Amino acid sequence: MSTSKHLIAPSVLAADFANLQRDIEMVNASKADWFHIDIMDGVFVPNISFGFPVMQAIAKHAKKPLDVHLMIVDPDRYLQVCKDSGAAVITVHYEACTHLHRTLAAIKELGCKAGVALNPHTPIGLLKDIIQDIDLVCLMSVNPGFGGQKFIEQTYNKIKELRALAAGVNDGLLIEVDGGVGAANVDKLLAAGADVLVAGNSVFAAENPTKAVEVLKNATGLVSQEA
Repeated sequence: MSTSKHLIAPSVLAADFANLQRDIEMVNASKADWFHIDIMDGVFVPNISFGFPVMQAIAKHAKKPLDVHLMIVDPDRYLQVCKDSGAAVITVHYEACTHLHRTLAAIKELGCKAGVALNPHTPIGLLKDIIQDIDLVCLMSVNPGFGGQKFIEQTYNKIKELRALAAGVNDGLLIEVDGGVGAANVDKLLAAGADVLVAGNSVFAAENPTKAVEVLKNATGLVSQEA
């Protein structure tokens, strides 16, 4: 078992959908910790991914927890089916929830970890009054909807700001970073305070995906001064 405290969550959106079982088994056998599942509705984000039947098929073969990211409007309608489809973590977007406190309570009542995702333009300070009720915050480090985008550098500052906001109030908060994560920035992300790294193309498009996961998992978070 690795001594690394950070978690790696390969994003199934970047997998080969024609060989999904093969890719799921690769993640099972790798040093990854979670499966990251993006559910997109084509309304909240300009893309449609896959729905709950596909998620249920993934859950049947997955040997690691499903970290489900609902990039959809009105996520409350789908919390129960999300849980029933195998979710261990359910993350909703701050921007999509009118009654966020109630939504988080509903997720916890289902026995899942409750996460909140923030789009790149959404300030950390908006979580001030709810930070104690969140298990995980997913910081979007690209604009959500499509894989393979360029990492937004402001994310490092947001991680530090979020860690400071949670200090003394919710020290167990998991900070997840989603988008443009790879070997080139993993150490800097860990040094800033990230706990969970979502990796899509950097894993599934790699020549050796298992090795790509291992590189991310074994990262130390030590950054040279010139970095």
